[in-house]
Amino acid sequence: MGLVTIQILDGADKGRVFDNLAPTVTIGREEGNIIQLNDERVSRFHLKIQEDNEQFVLTDLDSTNGTKVNNEDIHLRILRYGDLISVGRSILLFGSREQVAQRLAALRAAGPDALADSRTIGQGEIDGEEEPPPGSLDFELNWGTDSNAQSTLQTLMPPDLPTRLSPGQAAQLAEIFEYLHLRMRDLIATVQPDRGADTVRLDARQWQALLDVQGRLAQYLREIGEPS
Repeated sequence: MGLVTIQILDGADKGRVFDNLAPTVTIGREEGNIIQLNDERVSRFHLKIQEDNEQFVLTDLDSTNGTKVNNEDIHLRILRYGDLISVGRSILLFGSREQVAQRLAALRAAGPDALADSRTIGQGEIDGEEEPPPGSLDFELNWGTDSNAQSTLQTLMPPDLPTRLSPGQAAQLAEIFEYLHLRMRDLIATVQPDRGADTVRLDARQWQALLDVQGRLAQYLREIGEPS
């Protein structure tokens, strides 16, 4: 079983660190949560972080003001070290300094073509040298000239397909993907490139069809993310 570390970066509880917590971890304003926040905009029981299939999964518990991960509104999300969780006026960092450092090190070493391979990096040992050693967060955040390390951590990557699906669930998922694939294929076929320009045109009807696809995706995401 993996352990959860949460650092409070901003809000009334900023500076607090909750480390090596055994999942499931609940976060909210009320007593009884594993992490209790002094934030009136946080719901009584706001979210939970649980472990499933060797991944950490965040679920918004139908909170009043919602939850964001890396500035995106979410209901259900797989967490990775370095993700920023926003609840109310509080900003939380998922992972210890060592875990975040190792993910940055892997991103730096692997390069942009191997980002997906660095999602589930574990916690390593950090020695006590005076100069920040490779693998420490201080070393990684000061490596090179890239000052936007958080953007590197939040790079949008293709997600892995879920595992351990029943045959019926796999068939349902395949049907959804096939529907979206066919809709997108038909829309792409209508695109007209502008001669002599690096632009393409999409007529108003097809633009509305594209918005309809986005709307259906949003509905799927909400239905999947609704806590039971």
